[in-house]
Amino acid sequence: MTSTLNADPAELAKFSDLAHRWWDMDGEFRPLHQINPLRLEWINSICPLKDQQVLDVGCGGGILADAMARTGANVLGIDLATKPLKVAELHALEAQTPRVQYREISVETLAEQQPGSFDVVTCMEMLEHVPDPASVVRACAMLVKPGGWVFFSTLNRNPKSFLLAIVGAEYVLNLLPRGTHEYAKMIRPSELASYSRHADLDLRHTRGMAYNPLTRRYWLNADTSVNYLLATQKSVVPSL
Repeated sequence: MTSTLNADPAELAKFSDLAHRWWDMDGEFRPLHQINPLRLEWINSICPLKDQQVLDVGCGGGILADAMARTGANVLGIDLATKPLKVAELHALEAQTPRVQYREISVETLAEQQPGSFDVVTCMEMLEHVPDPASVVRACAMLVKPGGWVFFSTLNRNPKSFLLAIVGAEYVLNLLPRGTHEYAKMIRPSELASYSRHADLDLRHTRGMAYNPLTRRYWLNADTSVNYLLATQKSVVPSL
């Protein structure tokens, strides 16, 4: 476990400044609202969420956490950005979302407090915003039960991803605020698979995500060259 907090203050401030816009379907977080049904359906198809104990790491304003709770899961969303968490809590109250709670705590600290407590752990669009993504992966692995599932999504690091996810999405199409992503922090699938393997998480499924700027439609496919998702399963017998 890391002795210092695995968070970038600038990244926390970036998302805190936009907290009041989190549930604006036409605002800065519109892409998250648009891809959320795809993520939810994919997760639920691999591991039905109803009555499962689920942890959403880096939950922000609660878009995925709220949706998973509405499928019948018991969800805990955690984040280190105070304002988005307050927005998530307020939305849950206003929408009367059952079975969802939020805590301001790091995933590493929670892993020390509650190892092996969850059937499913999700960590979506978060790894590319922390100084040590491997530490987050290890903590997620500690938190899930043997045989449980951990789902990740992040951005690949290559010239195509730079052009589409940064230049295209942030500067040309204005899908995201400028400066949302840093190229150096993007993570290749092979790197994330390696982090997972060293944490006793077995890679089971991989999907890519595509976007058509003309139709404004997202869909899942087999192309992991830009946005991608990994489904991993905790080894029942830890590696030696």
